[in-house]
Amino acid sequence: MRILVLAIALLWCARLSASEDRKPGHSAHGQAFDEGPRQAAVLMDGMGGVNFPIMTKSKDCRRFFNQGVGQLHGFWYYEAERSFRQAAVHDPDCAMAYWGMAMANFNNASRAKAFIKEATKRQKQADRRGQAYIASLDVFFSDFKKSETQKREALVKAMERIVARHPDDIEAKAFLVFHQWDNAQNAVPLKSRDRTEALARAVLKRNPMHPGAHHYRIHLWDDADDEAHALDSAALCGQSAPGIAHLWHMPAHVFTGLYRYDDAAWHQEASARVDHHQMAVSRLMPDQIHNYAHNNDWLVENLSYVGRVEEAITLAKNMIELPRLAPETKVVGRKPGPDKDSSFLKGHSRLREVLMDWERWDDILALEDSVYFAPSGETGDDARCLRVIAVAAFQKGDIARGEAKAKSLDDMLQKTRQERFAKAEAAERLARQDKKKDEEISGVMAEALLPSSKLVSLLENLITEVSACRAFATKFSGEKVEIKFPSYDKDGSVRRTRLSQMHLGAGNDYEAEDHARRAVEEGEGQVLPLANYADVLWRLGKKKEAVEACQKLRSLCAYADLQQPVFQRLQILQTEMEPPEKWSPEPPLKTDVGVRPDLKTLGPAHWSPFKAPEWTLPDQKGDMRSLADFKGKPVFVIFYLGGGCPHCIDQLNMFGPLAPKFAEAGIQLLAVSADPAAKLKETFAQIKNDETFTFPILADETLATFKAYRAHDDFEKTPLHGTFLIDGDGFIRWQDISYQPFLQPEWILEESRRLLKVSLSLPN
Repeated sequence: MRILVLAIALLWCARLSASEDRKPGHSAHGQAFDEGPRQAAVLMDGMGGVNFPIMTKSKDCRRFFNQGVGQLHGFWYYEAERSFRQAAVHDPDCAMAYWGMAMANFNNASRAKAFIKEATKRQKQADRRGQAYIASLDVFFSDFKKSETQKREALVKAMERIVARHPDDIEAKAFLVFHQWDNAQNAVPLKSRDRTEALARAVLKRNPMHPGAHHYRIHLWDDADDEAHALDSAALCGQSAPGIAHLWHMPAHVFTGLYRYDDAAWHQEASARVDHHQMAVSRLMPDQIHNYAHNNDWLVENLSYVGRVEEAITLAKNMIELPRLAPETKVVGRKPGPDKDSSFLKGHSRLREVLMDWERWDDILALEDSVYFAPSGETGDDARCLRVIAVAAFQKGDIARGEAKAKSLDDMLQKTRQERFAKAEAAERLARQDKKKDEEISGVMAEALLPSSKLVSLLENLITEVSACRAFATKFSGEKVEIKFPSYDKDGSVRRTRLSQMHLGAGNDYEAEDHARRAVEEGEGQVLPLANYADVLWRLGKKKEAVEACQKLRSLCAYADLQQPVFQRLQILQTEMEPPEKWSPEPPLKTDVGVRPDLKTLGPAHWSPFKAPEWTLPDQKGDMRSLADFKGKPVFVIFYLGGGCPHCIDQLNMFGPLAPKFAEAGIQLLAVSADPAAKLKETFAQIKNDETFTFPILADETLATFKAYRAHDDFEKTPLHGTFLIDGDGFIRWQDISYQPFLQPEWILEESRRLLKVSLSLPN
């Protein structure tokens, strides 16, 4: 009996010690469980008709597991992990639930390794097939003696054995298709595209609406530049799992490859709408959806390609209006590290591009001082912004404005050059200190110069274009001006259509027509290059060729906004066309796109912030405060885990001194503690400078407000750190929910200023 009591006591102490060692907000199950979704999953519609039998007595575990598999097939890794975590809630010993968590983190080896370790612990709770799935990932993520290529080849062989032993397992075949394709993206050549295609076809023979088979087939043939081969999957991919946004996006790969930009845009809009609906339901920030920025960036491009200019501009603006993720924010499904391809940066780029391409000079100048043209801090991005404004100013005859922007560009180039040479000199000094040979020193210096070389070339090309525009704007009538033209650079946004108009203005007829013609050849199926070509031909006096170009153009203009400047210049050609009264045709009837739903039923066209839950809580003085008290005034709310959390106190001590700056920005700081009101004094006792700590602290002992704001781990029933910017109308403009406190107060202060400025610029 004494031994039994001692054993129980030791076990209790061990558990207590483990509990005490765990930091507030962190998972009891280990570091891998800290990240990712920590709110409960729900069964969702439209996740794809997949059936992956697993060993479990829980029907709910099986339902959530199947949902997670469907989400894996749609690369919706965040929600897939959530579904697998929910499956584990219903059956904690279900080994395959942890295999699913590992698959949801296939691009994050450290987390995947931890999850597959949990699956291996429970492998006796899986059947032989499940054990084989687990073993395949265990080898892939655990055997670091092998090279990446060897591990990838071993994983494919393991999946091939599962397929051979279980020929009726279509999920094994689908995942084998995925791994074979994924290996090809990681320098492991695809042995036979036709064999991989046959596997996918075998899946579709059993389940014609299998989301993974359609998804992977599109990738397979997109990589081979043979998109037509997957046209049948493009027609069914989104419909196979209509609740998964990425599966609506995938057909755009096929339709873009076939120059069917209207169909590509339809699918990208469908994808965006589904994302917007799911964001509102799960309360995620836009860029937490791993493919969201890429989809909308591509959608703006395709809208411009078909001439839907106003919609392209509106969407690009919306991308800039979105809340940004803080630097180094981790996203499930993406490799850790800074995300340089955010919606914000892509929106900036696309907005300038569309306005410039379609000669929207007045709009550019009107937006100069708005949030849409505000500096991003990225030199290349800001340089392109200056160039667009300078060109627009010169086009409109605003010489002083253009000169000011041109000077800013020149200054930027000089600064970049100085920084570039300073890096080279620093590299040379270090090399000489290390007593390297002269040829080694030259190599080190060249390597130091290389990162800035592209930026210098970009700046020089943009300045050349601006200088040419200045020359056009300042020359006298009939005066011959020597003009140096920029180089064609699609990535730098110096397009051939733009160059053709510049050469036309300079009287360089051959160059004008050549650039216009080549733009048409390089932009097959696009409205603008053909409209520009017709315009150039007409102004060169080539009436017959211009009319022929317009006849071809008319077939592309079913969706085009005909009020754009280039179309206005082409109005004179309408009387020369047959029939003259019909400029744009009716949209063509499509018979190879499947049954498309009404786009409006999938979700809203643009992201918008969601309403903040109301609350009424006691403060440190015992007075009751509510969100309604701050109506009309933005608030920044910090949910922290109590006075016993040292990291929370660090966070409050970081935000406290900035309270006056938040106040200057019109923002009230608040903190909400998981402590009862009587213990709030413990927080104040740990404040370093109570003179600067002027904002209220509220108590949420029941955690009801934590839960309402989703700053809560539903799986482990514990509060999480959360920070929220709520505007004066009660909408959440930005949030961060995590196992650790948000510690970038200066960054979020600037982001809050930006987002509130955005909210003021939007229509009610």
